[in-house]
Order: sequence, then C-alpha cells, then structure tokens
Amino acid sequence: MKIALVGSRFFGASVLEALRQVKGVEISCVVTIAADDRLALAAHKAGIPVHIQVNPKTVPGEAIAEGTDVIIAAHTHARISDEALARARLGGVGYHPSLLPRHRGIAAVEWTILSGDAIAGGSVYHLADGWDKGGIAAQDWCFVARGESARELWERALAPMGLALLARVVRHADQHGSLPGYPQD
Repeated sequence: MKIALVGSRFFGASVLEALRQVKGVEISCVVTIAADDRLALAAHKAGIPVHIQVNPKTVPGEAIAEGTDVIIAAHTHARISDEALARARLGGVGYHPSLLPRHRGIAAVEWTILSGDAIAGGSVYHLADGWDKGGIAAQDWCFVARGESARELWERALAPMGLALLARVVRHADQHGSLPGYPQD
C-alpha cells in the first residue's frame, strides 16, 4: 500500500512514523509547507521524497507520486486538489480532532473546550469538496477531563487517537482494496 502523506509539524511527523510501522505500507512521498518543517525533516531522514508546496493552501496533482494508493492528510490546512486526489487509486482521507460534523474547521479542539463538551473525539474523513465534509471512514471518542485545556486534550487523547484511527483505515484499505466510509449529516 503506497501512501502520500500531506501534512506538517508534530502530528504530520508522528503520522509518518506510525504509518512506517504498519506492515505493507510504503510512504511514496511527503507533501508539506516548508523544507524546515518537522515532517519534511523526518521524511528526509527516512529517505522519503519531499514536495514543498508552492502555494500553502493547495496541493497540486504533480505533488502526488505516481502509483500512490491513498493520500493521508495530517495537520494540513491546504485543499487537496481534484487532480491530486485523482492520482491516488483509492482517494484520500484526513484526520480531524472532533466528532464530525461537530466543530468543523480550524480550532476544533479549542471549540470543544469552549463549548464545554464532556465528550470529544476524532474523525478520519474522506477528502472532498468543502472543509471536513467528506464521508466518515472511522471515528472514536473520549471524555474531556474537568479543567483540561485544549492542548492537554490534544496531547492526552486526540493526537494518539488520530494515529490509531489513521493506521486502522490504512490497514482496512490494504486488506479490502477500498476505504471504509459512511456519509456525514
């Protein structure tokens, strides 16, 4: 299973390392925003080709390596273009730290805390038109601890949850030749 990883920072680098541990997975390329980004540095160290986005808001088709099966979006604010998605045999999925459709968009973890939600969660969703609107491939949930900050919730539960959910979806795609999914409301 060949994966193109689009992302940045700590979470992107963590997803890279987690997916490299999944049997049968090969990271075909990494797409990120800067040569000195944590994900780019980790990919270079692992000998994985890196494409630096010219426009940080869009991932063009040519950024995705030939033969890619799935695109994984992990901490990116760029739209994966239709041309890029068309280069991946099974399409693409991304991780969002909320129980979609609740708290779509940037700052989902902060909105979870500000809204006083007792339950939080993460969603792996199909990349599609609109932000965080594609069908759901996998979800999980957790309780929000009393007095917990957004950063504490992210580090304690939502980042590890994202790693586990993405690995689960990739294993499913490898075993079944398709991405799991159901529509969002």
